[in-house]
Amino acid sequence: MPSADPVPETVPSTIVGGHEKARRQSTKPLVYSGSLDSFKHNDSTPSIGREIPGLQIEKILTSPDADTLIRDLAITVSERGVVFLRNQDVSVQSLIALGQRLSTLTGSPSSSGLHIHPITEAGSELGDQISVISSVKQKKGAAPAVDPLTEPSKFSSNGWHADITFEPVPSDYAILKIHTLPDSGGDTLWASGYEIYSRLSPATAKYLEGLTAIHDGNFFNGIAQRLGHPLRTESRGSELNQGSNLQAVHPVIRTNPVTGWKSVFVNKAFTKRIVELTKDESDVILGYLFNLVALNHDNQVRFKWSKNDVAIWDNRSNWHTATYDHNEVRIGDRVVSLGEKPYFDVESVGRKEGLERREAGKENGVGKEEELVVREKGDTAAGELK
Repeated sequence: MPSADPVPETVPSTIVGGHEKARRQSTKPLVYSGSLDSFKHNDSTPSIGREIPGLQIEKILTSPDADTLIRDLAITVSERGVVFLRNQDVSVQSLIALGQRLSTLTGSPSSSGLHIHPITEAGSELGDQISVISSVKQKKGAAPAVDPLTEPSKFSSNGWHADITFEPVPSDYAILKIHTLPDSGGDTLWASGYEIYSRLSPATAKYLEGLTAIHDGNFFNGIAQRLGHPLRTESRGSELNQGSNLQAVHPVIRTNPVTGWKSVFVNKAFTKRIVELTKDESDVILGYLFNLVALNHDNQVRFKWSKNDVAIWDNRSNWHTATYDHNEVRIGDRVVSLGEKPYFDVESVGRKEGLERREAGKENGVGKEEELVVREKGDTAAGELK
């Protein structure tokens, strides 16, 4: 694939936010080349989710056209929110390799690597870059029983989140393979931030586009203590992600650089306060945004796992939540790559408008979308791998 554009000396005037140490080489959206078109797929809902039954990660990693295939897979994930791949015969090392390449092939900053979670035990068997998602570990790290006056909420919808938004440089992509699961239960749900943005009135959307919010994950300090090992305070995949204060400020509305689409970027688990507002004002607005996620089942996809299934999602424009409806063991391996420091581009568009522009471009041969994207040149890879 062609070499990337050089890092601009100045930030484009349309960009609000970001950080020079975690800046993308280009903020122009990317275009899918068609290399995966020969794989059959099923869209889970109109707004989010796609299953590609015949795609095996190990095969695309070793394909001569691996870069093109992986880049197109990443673009598909960014557009559809989450992609499901069934029954994957894939090693932990290959999950790590895929996580790195999804991120780098779509233009993430060179300073961004794979995330090391603050509660990952140093010297763990699978290495720093694998987060073990375990029901056993989750129970061990849970807070002890409390008095009824401070009992945690019983609403499972409080679990909606995007991964590690408490980091100054949060995640772009995440990969999760579940290899041990209960007989029933343990599903995961995802919801689209693009669709939630589209449900805002134009006046509300415009107002929110100028605001920032505090994301806080300092409860992980207590979890690390209960697990019996220290919090990881060294560089966690980016030099901007270090120290014991797990807190960051990000735009309330964020632009996904891969698609150029606007997304709501707050979540119930980590977002605590809108900076520019009073606490009362912030609570009302955040509560409304959280409800848009939790109460709109038509903007959610629920995935029932089978052994060795893999999900890949874009944390910049989606939320997810686990379902704790079982008492059996459920374990998986997760890789989380880091993207850019979140920013808002005033020239970005909503998902609906972006798709309409694309269709207009197809009808006109070239169309307006050509002005908005960086298109890969060269041969198109075949999607059918034997």
